[in-house]
Amino acid sequence: MRLVRSVRPALPRALRRTTAGVAVLAAAGLLATAAPSALAAPAAPAPALAAPDIPLANVKAHLSQLQSIASANGGNRAHGRPGYKASIDYVKSKLDAAGFTTSVQQFTSSGATGYNLIADWPGGDTSRTLMAGAHLDSVSSGAGINDNGSGSAGVLETALAVSRAQLKPTKHLRFAWWGAEELGMVGSRYYVNNLPTAERAKVSGYLNFDMIASPNPGYFVYDDDPTIEKTFKDYYAGLNVATEIETEGDGRSDHAPFKNVGIPVGGLFSGAERAKSSAQAQKWGGTAGQAFDRCYHSSCDSTSNINDTALDRNSDAIAHAIWTLSTDTQVPPGDAYENTADVAVPDNGAAVTSTVNVTGRTGNAPAALRVDVDIRHTYRGDLVVDLLAPDGTAYRLKNSSGGDSADNVIATYTVNASAETANGAWKLRVQDVGPQDTGYINSWKLTF
Repeated sequence: MRLVRSVRPALPRALRRTTAGVAVLAAAGLLATAAPSALAAPAAPAPALAAPDIPLANVKAHLSQLQSIASANGGNRAHGRPGYKASIDYVKSKLDAAGFTTSVQQFTSSGATGYNLIADWPGGDTSRTLMAGAHLDSVSSGAGINDNGSGSAGVLETALAVSRAQLKPTKHLRFAWWGAEELGMVGSRYYVNNLPTAERAKVSGYLNFDMIASPNPGYFVYDDDPTIEKTFKDYYAGLNVATEIETEGDGRSDHAPFKNVGIPVGGLFSGAERAKSSAQAQKWGGTAGQAFDRCYHSSCDSTSNINDTALDRNSDAIAHAIWTLSTDTQVPPGDAYENTADVAVPDNGAAVTSTVNVTGRTGNAPAALRVDVDIRHTYRGDLVVDLLAPDGTAYRLKNSSGGDSADNVIATYTVNASAETANGAWKLRVQDVGPQDTGYINSWKLTF
């Protein structure tokens, strides 16, 4: 994980009119403000095949190989150093032997050639591609076995499990190992920026795994996409392991370039330089007041810097997510009603609305009313978003959050609106509750 944190600017930023395509996000909402028991929730998923157990010994064997590569190449696997290219070659050889179609993407950063490794599993609907990835580079001061050999090894062994099972998912599966993440997500940003808009639209989700075996571990789940988040939380609930929302790595790893163009993202994290609280130690064990990873970005980030329990649980969670999210069925689209007129959202001001008029329907709205939202904004954490039914009942789609430091709200929410009459004026209500940022409603639509 890169060291530089995502920091909110102190000065206003200019409104950016971007053209990134709207990706479909399956998303859960929060309790409605005006309607009792009203929920925005994902539709029930189709049954999925059970994922296999990922052998801890296999994952650790990959870590031992990465340690040996670092030891033979100056003690690190950093961008532009021979240890990184040797790491790429090792992972590629495993995937080639397992029947993946692999490609190495080159880029240049800091005067050195960098490499991304992309591996596609044959089959599946390529118009709906599920990706999982991890950065393979270390910092120059150490072998980077937790950061991020752990995520790289977990993703690799899950990909090999796909091959062993000869999995035939409904979605297309693509795995990736990124270069130069430690220099600012250079490799993943290069990949996303060079994906044509039509190809971006085919990526149904990206799962990121950066540090999953910290020696004093926590169990953190990204909260960017509610369906992906729920998939991981359900897995841990089955183990009776509590989770927390991941905030330490917001904007600091390879999910950020995907999220910034509207692709649904999610992932796992076991903690970096922050200290574990007493409450967290009580919940997860370990040592309160000590960093989740005392060897973060240090020479001691070696194979001795790994918590086996966290590595085992998180590797199994990766497989659970791949099996679950890649085997869903596509729901045919219903009748859609859309408003594409821009509506400016005043900075730290009053709420604004955009209206969609629904006519010609009978009865009530469905229990799974789909709400596609495209709001362009320079700090999405300031935004509160509601769907207003024709009678004025409010369904909360998004709360404001000081930890939500990305741009834009490009998402799909599913609302149980079965108590509402279908016909009438439905409104999207958006309010900016913080200073220094600007934006506008680009478009939104209802699908019945």
